[in-house]
Amino acid sequence: MRVLVVEDERQLADSIAEGLRLHAMAVDVAYDGAAGLDRALVNDYDVLVLDRDIPLVSGDEVCAVLVETQSPTRILMLTAATAVAQRVAGLGLGADDYLTKPFAFAELVARVQALARRARPAIPPVLERSGLRLDPHRRIVLRGDKPIDLSKKEFAVLEELLRADGGVVSAEQLLEKAWDEQIDPFSGVVRFTVMNVRKKLGEPQLIETVQGVGYRLR
Repeated sequence: MRVLVVEDERQLADSIAEGLRLHAMAVDVAYDGAAGLDRALVNDYDVLVLDRDIPLVSGDEVCAVLVETQSPTRILMLTAATAVAQRVAGLGLGADDYLTKPFAFAELVARVQALARRARPAIPPVLERSGLRLDPHRRIVLRGDKPIDLSKKEFAVLEELLRADGGVVSAEQLLEKAWDEQIDPFSGVVRFTVMNVRKKLGEPQLIETVQGVGYRLR
């Protein structure tokens, strides 16, 4: 899952990003509306956590542009405003959900996860293929009856391969979904992570490399 946080209070923005990364999300951060809008229009995000009162381009304007361009990104708007009329106005601009500051971080995580589920096509709650079972919510992977212990990035990579249901997933797509902008795309991190997942899944091998294209589950 890839998330963009647009918040001008740097400490809050960085805190939100670090917290979401602990939940295996790839998170990018922008500290003003102009930078946030640029990223949102260029990259494929599942969820945008958007402060309404940000400089250069307001949260309302960012929201309006994304709605006008029919962006599939779900928008969670943050605001210090407590009046019902102001919250309704934000939803009227096209935001999918609204959260008033200050908020409990657990609630923010739950709302982001709920919006991400709505951003994707409907999928079974447990992903299955070739004897593998992956439960995204309980964060459990089984091969047959054997539990497989994966790191957060390994889990995210395997989840994307399972979601593809036998289709080829490129290294670029895996980078986009499992990592954020801070990663060097030429570092070989995808190849290394796939190699580790292969080892942990055991024999016979389930992940196939399609030369020059990407990876798929047999």
